[in-house]
Amino acid sequence: MQTEEKIALISAVVAAVQLPNVTDLEFEASLTELRELAKTLGYAVVHTFVQKRSTFDMTGYLGVGKRQEIKEFVNPLENSEESDASDDLPPDTNSPEIEVVLVDHEISPSQARNLEKEVGCEVMDRTMVILEIFHRNARSRAARAQVEIARLGYMAPRLREAAKLAGPQGRQRSGAGGRGGGESHTELDRRKIRDRIAELQQEIVVMDGERKTQRARRQERQGLAAVALVGYTNAGKSTLMRALTGSEVLVANKLFATLDTTVRALYPESIPRILVSDTVGFIKNLPHGLVASFKSTLDEALDASLLLHVIDASDPGFERQLEVTDEVLKEIGADVVPRIRVFNKIDFVGDAAAEAECAAALRIRYPDCIVMSARRLDEVAKLHQKIVTFFQRDLTEAELFLPWSAQQLRGQIYATCQVLEERSDNDGAFFKVLGESHAIEKLRDQLSK
Repeated sequence: MQTEEKIALISAVVAAVQLPNVTDLEFEASLTELRELAKTLGYAVVHTFVQKRSTFDMTGYLGVGKRQEIKEFVNPLENSEESDASDDLPPDTNSPEIEVVLVDHEISPSQARNLEKEVGCEVMDRTMVILEIFHRNARSRAARAQVEIARLGYMAPRLREAAKLAGPQGRQRSGAGGRGGGESHTELDRRKIRDRIAELQQEIVVMDGERKTQRARRQERQGLAAVALVGYTNAGKSTLMRALTGSEVLVANKLFATLDTTVRALYPESIPRILVSDTVGFIKNLPHGLVASFKSTLDEALDASLLLHVIDASDPGFERQLEVTDEVLKEIGADVVPRIRVFNKIDFVGDAAAEAECAAALRIRYPDCIVMSARRLDEVAKLHQKIVTFFQRDLTEAELFLPWSAQQLRGQIYATCQVLEERSDNDGAFFKVLGESHAIEKLRDQLSK
């Protein structure tokens, strides 16, 4: 608890440039998203600076005047001393100390360095914020390796700017201590980064192979079907996952609370047995390095037979979020997987009348969608049934005969198939079943022996 309180005291400001091709609605949605990212990272955004420009300033992202405005806000005491040294009024001790400026775009290393020097505090661009969140929340070995690759790829081009600040340390060196004549510290660091990235990529290839082998064996052994939850970060996927599987998974009102894929069986269990996986959430302008490095995490979506695209119905910007998810799915090649759009959090829309109006509008626009709340058991049950119906469409109906001498196989029939009817005579029991064709053939082989 003490740690959380300390983190909450870290103050930050947001800075953003609105380009001519960006609408006010899109611009404000992006700012809101960055503030939520900052909250996830532990920063309290106390002010937002915006500027309309035709292009970004090549020197420091924002114009000179806006950079000065931020400097005066970040360092009010320093600027008050410069403007009026004779002022005897005590300083305002209630104003928060600004520790970081969060920029709502990915900016170049030189832009970040110049902006940092001018405003007098740390500068983090949008990509760096997302990378830091991923770094803090990665739990599995695979996720940590993927995050490290993305971070190293982000830092590599910024080493030159760091070397400029370091001064003589960035100069070339040669002789016995160097790994090559005239090689600078910066070049050494870059080579180390390249080597480390190559090493991590090889580890990920090995881990991906192990996961695919495990999935293949699991499906061969149990005949499992797979459904993956995909969607924008904080759309309620983990809450829905818990409701569908009856399991305890991390549920937090934060962006990117889930980074590692969680897999659980659909509950109550069905025929066929269905696995449900929760995946990392998508976000607008997700750095391409992260999309690439998290491809193995998103492979659950590629391996699934059905995607549940979870959308926050209460978010005014859900259409933009829907488009972002569609784009990322297309980028990883999962856009061909059958999909059900699930508009979640309908209970956050307002009163009963507002909820009904919103649900009706969504069903008109997206005829095959499901509008629900993951907190309502009856609505979760309807989604559960729709998932089961999807996977039962290709099941085979058959009749099995079980002699009285082989009644030990009765439990296996009920576990493998859905028994539609059972009757018996003097020789044994007859089962009318619904099941996967390979499972029925396997049972027939056992019964014939």
